[in-house]
Amino acid sequence: MSNFADSVNSHNLLINRTAVLATMHQKERVMAPILERELGVNILVPAELDTDAFGTFTREVKRLGTQIEAARQKAEKALEMAGETLAFASEGTFGPHPMMPYLPANREIVILLDRANNLEIIGESLSVETNYSHQLVATIEEADDFAKKAGFPAHGLVVVVGDAANGKGEIVKGIATEKNLFDAVTAGLKKASTGRVHIETDMRAMYNPTRMKNIENATLDLVKKFQQLCPECGWPGFEIAQRKIGLPCGLCYFPTQLVRSTIYKCKNCGYTKEELFPDNRETADPAQCQYCNP
Repeated sequence: MSNFADSVNSHNLLINRTAVLATMHQKERVMAPILERELGVNILVPAELDTDAFGTFTREVKRLGTQIEAARQKAEKALEMAGETLAFASEGTFGPHPMMPYLPANREIVILLDRANNLEIIGESLSVETNYSHQLVATIEEADDFAKKAGFPAHGLVVVVGDAANGKGEIVKGIATEKNLFDAVTAGLKKASTGRVHIETDMRAMYNPTRMKNIENATLDLVKKFQQLCPECGWPGFEIAQRKIGLPCGLCYFPTQLVRSTIYKCKNCGYTKEELFPDNRETADPAQCQYCNP
């Protein structure tokens, strides 16, 4: 079969298929329009799927495994419930940026799981655009100050009294009005033996438009990767499998720790292709050389 024919067939892998979207937090608002428009699928959201069983941001259910494993488990559960062969799921994490630890960051991944074609593709987006934060407060005024910085009420909040993660307290989620915030903090302060309650941003997608935007970006990245076809067999998902360091210094030409080339690999036929200087520069700034700038 010709590469052109393979390429056409690969584009048709998903056309008009029912795709189960594993979410209970309204992620379909940003994901479904992109997936239906760009990949030609028909999105189905299973009504009874409890994705909180795979981990919660408020820590009462610990996530088992890695971020990708959690997304895969959600997709597999959705397939099992719906009796389909194609699913999408996403998973987010929050913490220090890997290159700038002083900045909080949100990493979102979106997975495509196609059991009919033995295909798995993962899109991702790392962003420092996040309101991820938490604080102990002793007064309503302190809670109000935190809320303003967190983008409330467009972004929801959570109030935790006691050690809720270990079953020794209570959690009030989805706080999206001033009255609900006042009631939750007031009630919490009356119960708290320490005189303070824990307040944090609600990072669930439907209560966090900033995070929802990053899920949208990860979905777009997934589509981009699906549409990258193998030059040899036309299979989708021809993406970077390895990055090789060693970009030479522009002054002494000694290899640096910057990327010199990327290796693309096909998941179907195993074909590989190396791309030199992926960042469009053939030498590194001497300031980034361990010899010129030790």
